[in-house]
Amino acid sequence: MLFPHATPCSILRSTLRPILRPPRLAAMLGLLSLSLLPACGVTGTTEEVPPVAPATEGLADATGPGAPTGMRMVTLVDGLDEPWGMDFLPDGSLLVTEQGGALKLVDGKNYTVTPVTGVPSSERAGQGGLLDVLVHPQFADNGWVYLSYTVTDGSGKYSTRVSRARLEGGALQGVEEIFTAKPFYRERRHFGSRLLLADGYLYITIGDRGNREQAQSLATHNGKVMRLLEDGSIPPDNPFVGTQGARPEIWTYGHRNPQGMAQHPTNGSIWVTEHGPQGGDELNVLRPGANYGWPLVTYGEEYGGGTIGEGTHLEGTQQPLVYWVPSIGTGNIAFYTGNLYPGWQPSLLVSGLKLTRISRLELEGDKVGSETRLLANLGMRIRDVQIGPDGKVYALAGGARLIRLDLGPQGG
Repeated sequence: MLFPHATPCSILRSTLRPILRPPRLAAMLGLLSLSLLPACGVTGTTEEVPPVAPATEGLADATGPGAPTGMRMVTLVDGLDEPWGMDFLPDGSLLVTEQGGALKLVDGKNYTVTPVTGVPSSERAGQGGLLDVLVHPQFADNGWVYLSYTVTDGSGKYSTRVSRARLEGGALQGVEEIFTAKPFYRERRHFGSRLLLADGYLYITIGDRGNREQAQSLATHNGKVMRLLEDGSIPPDNPFVGTQGARPEIWTYGHRNPQGMAQHPTNGSIWVTEHGPQGGDELNVLRPGANYGWPLVTYGEEYGGGTIGEGTHLEGTQQPLVYWVPSIGTGNIAFYTGNLYPGWQPSLLVSGLKLTRISRLELEGDKVGSETRLLANLGMRIRDVQIGPDGKVYALAGGARLIRLDLGPQGG
């Protein structure tokens, strides 16, 4: 099959991607002259090429190894306005953000929806708006809720802000602004912004804001993951504290637009998914001070064709744990360690906006195994996925729905 924008090097890379992964790597290198690889931008041949997620498409509710039988989707709430983020409260109810600026409280028993008041003002600009919501792990004691959202400086430029407030009686009280990404830009895309509290630290993802070169600059927050203390102050052991010209909030850099983040349930590492360009969505494990390569290296290409950067490997940059070609449009992620869904323990669930699915990746230690694709036939964009207090999978789907995955004809 001919590809209208393909070059000999892109064709070679496309051919190698599905097969250059252990244990096939050694056998393949015995057949292929390594002198071809640097010419195509594949440098650093001592590094392993990460695997492409290996499942194939199928018009079924679930396809791939370990696909459950009798699984069904249950719509709990419909008519939401572009829901972006959600998190559970201790009583099983849910907070859900709508990109237009509203925060909704969803009752965990009858799924009635009530607007929350006192929400800080946000700007619905392009991909921006009211984005993620995060409930503090000790909410029962402190009442803290965190929000990320788009703001303007009044001159037609935009950025991502994070605030926290106490939720009391259906209202946010005492809103505190704790972080604003700098600088502001006119572009209205790649705001991030996923939030995570882990081990007393607040992690914030920020996209490159459509200014890709800034992902490599430590002087900006763009294309970075930040690590702060819970109140927004800067941990003294952050990797770039004391580095001249660097933003001290930075934990990792070289990201394009990370919109998924979760903590590994056993080793405590922070895993992040990010949108590639045309192809090349990534799953990465964060290491303090590490460079994840964008836009110097990528497994994607320019929209409409054309190479980006130096190829797929470059010394000093981190390789993804897994990547997707074509892009699935990675949203949020969640680790599953329960026993409600047979054969799922342990798994990573990845929401897909472009290829409309939840991808369940089997975990093999700190590596990723095979992929099972859920709900791929329904054509619904999946923005967020969470594990509820009842051990079931919940998701924000189709730009309007809160859904749950049940097993069995009666919903499990």
